[in-house]
Amino acid sequence: MQIDRERDQPTRDPYDNAVPFIIPERVPVFALPNVVFFPKTYLPLHIFEPRYRQMVADAAAGGQCVAMALLKEGWETDYYGHPAIYPIGCVGRLLSVEPLPDGRSNILLQGLERYEIQEEFFEKPYREARVALKKAAVEPSLAPEVRQALMKVLEKYLRAREDAATWEGLFRDEVKDEVLVNTLSTYLDCTPLEKQFLIEAEGLHQRARRLSDLIQFMVHDQQGAKGWG
Repeated sequence: MQIDRERDQPTRDPYDNAVPFIIPERVPVFALPNVVFFPKTYLPLHIFEPRYRQMVADAAAGGQCVAMALLKEGWETDYYGHPAIYPIGCVGRLLSVEPLPDGRSNILLQGLERYEIQEEFFEKPYREARVALKKAAVEPSLAPEVRQALMKVLEKYLRAREDAATWEGLFRDEVKDEVLVNTLSTYLDCTPLEKQFLIEAEGLHQRARRLSDLIQFMVHDQQGAKGWG
């Protein structure tokens, strides 16, 4: 479904259901080689390139949205031009802008919805795109056995990590499934391409299963490293 069809039904802020929020039909695109953004997560960014300074200023004055995208392989040869990007990503709401000296800034994005690019525009110093929202189901939830399998493999992975205590909050039963899966997808030590594989999953169950498989591979890598040490 195209965003313009959704504009009569505003997207609601996932952390404050009392506040309706409309995602614009055309959004600025912030393409990076190492960042994949997920709905219902937060992303702090430091803005220093002139084109992205302009992007933040325009977003703050306009639709308050930025679409994060992952650059495809080979981006190094055309980084300041228009290198290819993956068409599926996440639109973020610009929650705060902290101005810094010399025009730089720190910003905070709140993940709203996944999108798929329909058309790209290069009239401004930064890229823009018309996107179709890929909305999640209302109040999505995992089958109990899927969540249990994910938590079981996560526990195995964390046993070998010194920062295991920092993950304890995710083990609470009241943490919603979508928040759990997307937060794990954000912070686990996956490669950008692996995270792109996760954001492209159609539905929460598919993302959870892909995530569980990736964590299982990490566990095997940990055990292999110990075996060869």
